[in-house]
Amino acid sequence: MRSNEARAVDQEHSRPDGVGDKTVEALGELSKALETIHRVRGHLYSAHQLVGGADLTLDRVVELLRQAGHHEVADRVESDLLGRNLIPGRWTFQIMEEFDDGYYAAFQEIERDAREKLAGGRRHIYEAEMKERRRTHGMPGHEATPEA
Repeated sequence: MRSNEARAVDQEHSRPDGVGDKTVEALGELSKALETIHRVRGHLYSAHQLVGGADLTLDRVVELLRQAGHHEVADRVESDLLGRNLIPGRWTFQIMEEFDDGYYAAFQEIERDAREKLAGGRRHIYEAEMKERRRTHGMPGHEATPEA
């Protein structure tokens, strides 16, 4: 087995002594899952902005319908749709706040705690070791770090 320094691209991403392959793999998978949740958060914010934009567009819809003489339809859009909750009792900003303060915060804290307890807080050990295995030493574009 190679030394820890030779297994990863730099000391910051090297596995601490005594940390086994299964632990590194598990932490890598946990990190991958957290990255997926970061993407989910981005999609939720996109939905938040899209729904908000659509709701603001309804002001123009109501105005145009009234100008066209379709007062009954305009009234329905205004009373039943404009400003409506996305889910019971919540606009999207409330969903985002609950997601951020609940699931998202818990996921981040648990991932950070696992890294602290199992790998001295080091991040991306699995990926750093994969980079070291896959790069071609001495080849331009395959440097271990920006400084190399």
